Amino acid sequence: MATTELLPGSRTDADGSAVVRVLSYNIRSMKDDTAALARVIGACAPDLVLLQEAPRFFRWRKKLARLASDSGLVVLSGGATAAGPALLCSLRATVERTEDVLLPLTPGQHRRGFATAVVRFGGARLGVLSCHLSLEKGERHEQGGMLLDRVAGMGVDHAVAGGDLNEEPSGRTFQRLAGTLTDCRTAAPWGGEHTWVRSEPPKRIDALFVTDGVEVLGCGVPYGQPGVTEADLRAATDHLPVLAALKVPAAV
Repeated sequence: MATTELLPGSRTDADGSAVVRVLSYNIRSMKDDTAALARVIGACAPDLVLLQEAPRFFRWRKKLARLASDSGLVVLSGGATAAGPALLCSLRATVERTEDVLLPLTPGQHRRGFATAVVRFGGARLGVLSCHLSLEKGERHEQGGMLLDRVAGMGVDHAVAGGDLNEEPSGRTFQRLAGTLTDCRTAAPWGGEHTWVRSEPPKRIDALFVTDGVEVLGCGVPYGQPGVTEADLRAATDHLPVLAALKVPAAV
């Protein structure tokens, strides 16, 4: 059963393992209240932020850098170079590498991509991937397979991937991902469930997934957390964020 207790804070343990807080958030190209957006992100105290619909056009780097700074973070990768997905991180992360990936373009559809990185927290090494999958179900299913291939090819034992899937858990692509990776919300429900509440019924179309060996300590919409207000959640963007606390083992 979901709770509103606080998730564990970030830490590195004596054995080299780490608790890492990860936030996924569709920010609608920062067209809404950017101060509210930064307050929500900052209040969640994430080590990693997987963004979707990051700025992609005029002065997009400056806008993304300002959001990161206002949230107490730095830009890791992505933005226009990944067709929208982006990654932010705290100074706690040691960055090994980043790569922005553009996916094949289907005529009549938006360009899609992945923002990816490999980072370390203490002795824990973690692959990271942010995605925003297609609205078209056939293309979306193909992109789900590309996501799994990309995670498998990152050369890491442990990874977190997620974003705006444009699909609910009963969907074919969501189930394809959950068949190989662990759906964090299902593994350890916490906070709120639905990430799209602008229509009826509300839906869970944003999610975080992890590879085997990563322990999910809690995952959900961060309702009732210190500094996260209903007013800011409504004003920041049209999606709600997903926050997870993950226990990542030390690299072998």
